[in-house]
Amino acid sequence: MQPPLAVLQRYPPHDHTLGGLLASRAHEDSARTLLRYEGRELSYADFAARADAAAHALAARGIGAGDRVGVMANNSADYVVLLFALARLGAILVPVNPEYGAQEAGYILQHAAVRAIATVPSALATAREAARPLEPAAWFFMLEGESEGMPRFDDLIAKAPALVALPPAPSPDATCLMLYTSGTTGFPKGVMHSQRSFVMAGEGFVARMWLQREDRLMCILPMFHINALFYTIAGTFAAGASVVIVPRFSASQFWKTAAASGATQVNIIAAVGNILARRPRSEFDPGHRLRVVYGAPITPDLERTFREEFGVPLLIEGYGMTEIPGACNNPFDGEKRPLSMGKAATHPDPRVKFAELRVVDDDGRDVPDGSEGELWVRTPILMQGYYRDPEQTAAAMHEGWFATGDLVRRDADGYYYFVARKKDIIRRRGENISGAEIDRVAADHPAVVQCAAIPVPSELGEDEILLAVVRKPGAEVGAREIADWCAQRLAPIKVPRYVVFVDSLPQTATHRVAKFKLRGDKSLIARATDLAGG
Repeated sequence: MQPPLAVLQRYPPHDHTLGGLLASRAHEDSARTLLRYEGRELSYADFAARADAAAHALAARGIGAGDRVGVMANNSADYVVLLFALARLGAILVPVNPEYGAQEAGYILQHAAVRAIATVPSALATAREAARPLEPAAWFFMLEGESEGMPRFDDLIAKAPALVALPPAPSPDATCLMLYTSGTTGFPKGVMHSQRSFVMAGEGFVARMWLQREDRLMCILPMFHINALFYTIAGTFAAGASVVIVPRFSASQFWKTAAASGATQVNIIAAVGNILARRPRSEFDPGHRLRVVYGAPITPDLERTFREEFGVPLLIEGYGMTEIPGACNNPFDGEKRPLSMGKAATHPDPRVKFAELRVVDDDGRDVPDGSEGELWVRTPILMQGYYRDPEQTAAAMHEGWFATGDLVRRDADGYYYFVARKKDIIRRRGENISGAEIDRVAADHPAVVQCAAIPVPSELGEDEILLAVVRKPGAEVGAREIADWCAQRLAPIKVPRYVVFVDSLPQTATHRVAKFKLRGDKSLIARATDLAGG
């Protein structure tokens, strides 16, 4: 296995643009397979030619530097082609969850003021309704599938006028992606990232996972999410590896797909890992070749399940946000500490200054190791800012440091541990309690599929704790049993007073629980069992 720097150095230098990265890899590996998608394969040379033709086609339709193009579709090979084609023009891809309703999608498309929208038949009607207020009107094309009277991406490429001159290559600091945050506290914000940021994030992922040219990554997370784009896709190009693109995550088909595709690496989130761990073992295919999984958080039980039952030798936990991809991770070739987010992320080239981390108090002063504080990050792959929101951008930045809003602690060896979102703190009887900690403990109950702890008013002032629980199908667990489970594992102050069973929990686009929606549901406490103060 080659060390990360050697992986990068086998390719010619590039200019930190997406086009430059692609040209560097295609120069050495033109005939090797880059993308696999639903039985179709594209080599590096095929991909480069298709992205170039797409850039000509889009330029012929008036798309140029700084223009925003929305995409409302599931994962596909042409999703990636579109990203690279737009980047060649200095234009910006704006991903939108294809399952959004017209109001949610409309906010993003209108806020971004997109010039065009790529979509698929299942999302077309919603996309049209969402884009109706746009002035000037956006033009539509089908990224996949067909709709009467609507141009197909395939046809645009096939008819691309080769004589249309492309503009000069963009700067590496040109914005190429605008990813909207999942909106756990309200309206989403448009996070802008440069081409340099995308490329360096991919190189950082090579260091994090020790990706090799021979690796085959499997992309199951949605491409409207930072993880799929900045880790899996960018990492594939940086390593000169290949990627298997799955339209959307399917728990029942996960192991079958992993085995059939020969994938060696995959990224997951906590929800995916927990779902797989609880699925029938009849769905597991021992013929898979997965050597490493990246995700967060990875509990000791989840790691044990993947290692001992699923035969995955290595799991790497890390931490990042849409604004700061890949800020820290447990080292591939060093000690991995349970429940830790790891150490500050590094670049394969030790000369490249990469992630720097601080833990600070409310006044921005560094706190001692072992103390809780807010995580601040400074990194070359920091966002360029929030689109059309200078106030929020300024509020998040402190002389080059990004304030994450996450409470963490650092140990004496430089490992970081997540405590809670600052806004996920419950104030009970004079103490600050992490809702995330209660979530983790209660979710380990064998009858619990998902749960969320939120504050509710107390007769004594401050908060009481309400735990909303989704039970496993057929489970007959009661509120008292859930509370007792928590009491055996948590301090008395952290045991929920109220437990309510629900059919489902509201989700953000990235499958996190939208706690702000739970806090707004006043019926929960009326339906809950009151356990008399826990």
